[in-house]
Amino acid sequence: MNKKRIIEIMRQEQLNEVYYNERPVWIQEIYHNTARVGFVDTNEEKNVFISDLYE
Repeated sequence: MNKKRIIEIMRQEQLNEVYYNERPVWIQEIYHNTARVGFVDTNEEKNVFISDLYE
């Protein structure tokens, strides 16, 4: 995924399915080429590369 698409997703009011390593995540914030994500199935949070996220 690219930074432009992530910004679009974050601005939308509807829920978009975004994944990291086959796990659903929500994007909390972005910074350059990384994003802070929270995993939907746990309370875990992680910084990941934007390029590793997909829809």
